[in-house]
Amino acid sequence: MGDVNQSRRTFLKSLAIIAGASMVVGLLRGLEVLVPPSVGLTSFPTLQLVDENGNPIKASDVPVNGQKMAMFNYPLSNEPNYLLNLGNDSNQPVEIPATTVTIPATGKTYEFPGGVGPSKSIVAYSAICEHLGCTYPELTFYPPGVKALTFNGPMDKVIHCSCHGSTYDPYRGAAVVTGPTTKPLPTVQLKWDPSTDYLYAVTMIGPTIYGHTDDLSGGSPISGNSTSVTMLSNPALG
Repeated sequence: MGDVNQSRRTFLKSLAIIAGASMVVGLLRGLEVLVPPSVGLTSFPTLQLVDENGNPIKASDVPVNGQKMAMFNYPLSNEPNYLLNLGNDSNQPVEIPATTVTIPATGKTYEFPGGVGPSKSIVAYSAICEHLGCTYPELTFYPPGVKALTFNGPMDKVIHCSCHGSTYDPYRGAAVVTGPTTKPLPTVQLKWDPSTDYLYAVTMIGPTIYGHTDDLSGGSPISGNSTSVTMLSNPALG
């Protein structure tokens, strides 16, 4: 009888150990979802903007006023951004000046460097809404004359998210125009080479990308020294 009881105790102890180990594994797998992967990069890369065939994008070829939505990943492979050549009501590029942008969530400010390119009209912003992470096609640019239905009434010349109504001003560093967002869209700082008309992404400015505690974590590095720009239709234009 003693041997039987001892065997039973040993068996139950083994079950407890296995159950405990399974619980630990389950918790660790849960943490893989809750905690982003470790840092994918240690610094912001300088990546040339190229088309889907690997040919350099020229600043003078970026469509004015979002006739096509140009999108590229930066700084990691799962972080989409909009490349915008902003213009006026006549579809002529306009200079986008440097400005101070406020983060309503914290009251802090940062300096938006303004546009680049021959007309200083080209800017790039995160294509992930800072409210709850919606992206293209719900988040898109409404060019001059095309009205988004915002909480402040119909508005054009804005980046608007139809998911929950957040609106941003791309002419002023993607500053918040209407909530529920409390953060501007992060800016991709661009570099323009006037000798070649080529464009490069060099760093991020402003609040962190939605869902990240660090712009350099939570994804895989982009291979090589370039990132591909994809031209998509603008849903605001129907």
